[in-house]
Amino acid sequence: MSASTLGTSVPQVNARSKVTGRALYAGDIQLPGMLHGKVLRSPYPHARIVHIDATQALALPGVKAVVTGADGPPVPWGVHHKERLTLARDVVRFAGEEVAAVAATSEEIARDALDLIQVEYEELPALLTPDEALAPQAPPVHPGRAGNISHEIRFERGHVDAAFAQAHLVHEATYTTHAQYPGYMEPMASVAAVDADGRLQVWTSTQSAFLVRARLAAVLELPVSRVRVIQATTGGGFGGKIIEDANSLIAGVLALRTGSPVRLVNTRLEDFLACATSVPERITLRLGMDREGRIVAKDVRIVADCGAYSGLSAEVMHVSAMRSDNMHRNGNVRSHATLVYTHTPPHGAFRGFGGTQMLFALNSHIDAMARQLDLDPLEVHRLNAIERGETSVHGWKIGSTGLAECLAQCADAIGWSGRRSRNAAVQVAKRRGLGLAAAMHVSGNRTIGDWDGSTVMLKIDEDGRVVLHSSEADMGQGAMTMLSQVVAHELDIPLAHVHVVPPDTDSSPWCIGSLASRVTMAAGNAAIVAARAARDKLLEQAAAMLQAPVGELQCAGGTVHVRATPQRSLTLAELSRARLWRQGGEGIQVIGTWDARTEMFDKKTLMGNIAPAYSFAAQAVEVEVDTETGQVTLVDSFVSDDCGRALNPQAVHGQSNGAAAQAIGWTLYERLQLEDGRIANGNFADYTMATSDALPMLRSGIVESNDPHGPYGAKGASETAILPGPAAIANAVFDAVGVRITELPITPEKLLAALRRGGEPRHA
Repeated sequence: MSASTLGTSVPQVNARSKVTGRALYAGDIQLPGMLHGKVLRSPYPHARIVHIDATQALALPGVKAVVTGADGPPVPWGVHHKERLTLARDVVRFAGEEVAAVAATSEEIARDALDLIQVEYEELPALLTPDEALAPQAPPVHPGRAGNISHEIRFERGHVDAAFAQAHLVHEATYTTHAQYPGYMEPMASVAAVDADGRLQVWTSTQSAFLVRARLAAVLELPVSRVRVIQATTGGGFGGKIIEDANSLIAGVLALRTGSPVRLVNTRLEDFLACATSVPERITLRLGMDREGRIVAKDVRIVADCGAYSGLSAEVMHVSAMRSDNMHRNGNVRSHATLVYTHTPPHGAFRGFGGTQMLFALNSHIDAMARQLDLDPLEVHRLNAIERGETSVHGWKIGSTGLAECLAQCADAIGWSGRRSRNAAVQVAKRRGLGLAAAMHVSGNRTIGDWDGSTVMLKIDEDGRVVLHSSEADMGQGAMTMLSQVVAHELDIPLAHVHVVPPDTDSSPWCIGSLASRVTMAAGNAAIVAARAARDKLLEQAAAMLQAPVGELQCAGGTVHVRATPQRSLTLAELSRARLWRQGGEGIQVIGTWDARTEMFDKKTLMGNIAPAYSFAAQAVEVEVDTETGQVTLVDSFVSDDCGRALNPQAVHGQSNGAAAQAIGWTLYERLQLEDGRIANGNFADYTMATSDALPMLRSGIVESNDPHGPYGAKGASETAILPGPAAIANAVFDAVGVRITELPITPEKLLAALRRGGEPRHA
């Protein structure tokens, strides 16, 4: 018998290729005759393009093409609204918008050509904040978008006003969150070429090869079968590499224009300008509780900033407006969310996908109200947590939840009961405090269309080893490893005997891609279906050769043998060859498809069980606050992740702590600075992320709630852990010094100002 790796920590199957430098990222690809692309971007947040003269650029030796909005693709693209052109035509709406693209024989020549393109702009007034854009006389960012509103969400469940009237405590506050850059090490990159048959081929860093193909085909007006997309090794995505940037589109345009392969790799500044950052939101939250701390009413108002184009921001705001409602038993909820256009760089998908913003507000609010009621916030969370088997206020069916266990694990790890408020009557400049927060997320999401499944194609070669095709993207989170583990377990073969082919739209089955924490759930289940179908073929072949009924056979240890007489056996290699080399023979090749038993939400009521499973997490932190400098130092952090079942604990811990690090960065350090609408810190020197010396030894725990729909009980484990961190830190700051920061990031300046307003640090 081969030892199953399920539930054990194994290295990622593609780790060796990465650490030895043999993995091919999009920027590494070299093709004969390859040209290099560069993009000219607008210096203004809002301007009319009066005239573009590319004569000098075209005359520069080595320049093969210059494309502008006037002769670029006329088909607009976008997710919620089709409103953005590949290259701006007539008007630019944010500083950094793509105006022209160059293809040249070297990157240096392409860069020089950009300087030779003469663009005459007429600068126009820019609306840089949602408040400016919502003002009564504000000009439209987009014609026809009344009031500069991209999208609006309204709903009400239960009897909200009546519940507030009966509440023992009603508390209202406004929370402000800011944009966060994904911070992946590999900037966006694509290589596009026209093959011998005239088809467009694109290698790109992406989270969804098929979504990229669909957009390329639509914008470039090609049949989808004339476009091939191959996912190159992807160096992190975090939501930023779905379909919200123009990198692959511009590479495709230049390749079609020149007939030569074109490589387009962003510099770090270009990536800051081109990549969608997380959606800034202003959240006004009103919550009602009874005397015991039970939430009885909730009212949310959100103003979100999508920037110049809506992208995925509407879907992000949708999550902010309603997902956290499902974490609690409260049946009285109301929400009004407004997405606003501004003349700033577009925002969109980011790890946590709108949950981070709302859970900062909600968890801060719960902590504040628990203290007002003289209750332990931990007990308030436990009291309100939805339980397994319940249906939430929006119709979500909770098949598993380990939220209570996550809270307990965090409390024990941080020493919650014994260490809170231990600064009593001590006059010290540096004070410590504890904070915690809770979160939920989805594992899959039936919202793109009425399918939330995955397909895996599996074949057994003549040597008995397995080749697996899936177009679910591996971007460092371990998708390839998970699929290998599942197939190796089902066929009882060594992990090394399974090879997962990178996504290729010509040879991989159609899949949605890596988003909404769906890959383990959807692709893991599809891999089980495919592996069992392959095993059935092996057993059928062995039954004929061993002259034994299928029911008496077992597939184990790389063989199929008769249970009663194990010495009567055949290897998978022998069976695979025998299946092929016979009259009417065939190779063993199967397809397994799995679709979640969920339902699309009703577009009018927003009701519906959208995901096959829901993940939960909690985090507890200890901070030290220097009351003289305002500096907040994270002393300890423990995040607990309910992932259903940990198929690879090492990978889950890596994802949990990586998510926690991003949350810490967003809360304390990161801030995208705009000056007159222009990004002023678009590099890793000035955009301050949490480095190793700013982090404590991050700790994490796993709760296994064994979801009935997940593969072997597993569900998503890559996103949920980013959600509770910001509020946990803010709550710990309050515990330390008695001031509550409601506007992120928590900077020394804000903290010192709050301390001055509130007097000396409180003494518990």
